[in-house]
Amino acid sequence: MTPEERLALIKEVGEEIIGEEQLMQKLTENKPLIAYDGFEPSGRIHIAQGLLRAINVNKMTKAGVKFKMLVADWHGWANNKMGGDLEKIKIVGNYFIEVWKSCGMDLDNVEFVWASDLLNNREYWKTVMQIARHSTLNRILRTTQIMGRSESDTLHASQIFYPCMQAADIFHLKADICQLGMDQRKVNVLARELGEKLHLYKPIIVSHHMLMGLKEPVSKEKNAQERAIELKMSKSQPDTAIFMTDSVEEVNRKIKKAFCPQGITTDNPILEYCKYIIFERIAKFEIERPEKFGGNIAFNAYEELESSFVSGDLHPGDLKGAVAKYVNQLLEPTRHHFQENADAKRLKEQVNSFSVTR
Repeated sequence: MTPEERLALIKEVGEEIIGEEQLMQKLTENKPLIAYDGFEPSGRIHIAQGLLRAINVNKMTKAGVKFKMLVADWHGWANNKMGGDLEKIKIVGNYFIEVWKSCGMDLDNVEFVWASDLLNNREYWKTVMQIARHSTLNRILRTTQIMGRSESDTLHASQIFYPCMQAADIFHLKADICQLGMDQRKVNVLARELGEKLHLYKPIIVSHHMLMGLKEPVSKEKNAQERAIELKMSKSQPDTAIFMTDSVEEVNRKIKKAFCPQGITTDNPILEYCKYIIFERIAKFEIERPEKFGGNIAFNAYEELESSFVSGDLHPGDLKGAVAKYVNQLLEPTRHHFQENADAKRLKEQVNSFSVTR
């Protein structure tokens, strides 16, 4: 691909890109590029972390970018996930990797890195300290959304380390691109600013869209980034999230009761599933319905489906039924993997037995 074509593909992933000119220069020079994302192992993995993550990673690797996926076990420990039990966190980390193996991620161009392996490096801790020394406490507190926290939460001292560690991760993974969700933007900007000050480098930020949960949105008095964080899919509200190993019946039940007002496209989670997941994986979206309701209908692009929904030609009930069908099809390889692979099955049983902590 040409540099322009590679950039266009990366822009399909990035809802926002900070450093686009810098990225274009690297693409033009055809230099090797590394992107990274990090995940706290914190319970079952939902489709935003599974299917959507695989879709975005594959676009980045198709654009010629190598990907490093950080399994942030120590970060989860600092954030008191899984009740602060590091051994449970590691089990969940291995479960995450099994999910990614099963859902079509381009693993030939992905390297899994455990945060606990980075911690053995004295230079890593030196970078953590440098970031802490060059940041005010208030600035660090403003990044707490990366942990699923707010500034008003009562924080443990360990959680103050978290943003400093996450910023240091970028440099020790030698990541040219921070390819995380919009909820991680603030710490990525911190790393970009401090990279120059610490005589390191300025990482490029490619922030992907945050897939909504299935519930009806509440607050509208916030900016776009704050609303995206508030509306994002959360495993702490299991009925509003589709998990990668949910049964057919669970998927059908959750989608049937999901928020999907007729003709409304803003903050509509069912349409988001269509746009960001289903149309990325299928060529044609087909809906079966009786002749008295218009007969079967098919769409070749998301824009066609959205137009039909807005006009009233496509009813929310028919749309939900088709979305449930396609989501179940896309989850079937993961279900099969966790049923047939003995190690994966054991991990799933262990993770399902753990209590999810906020």
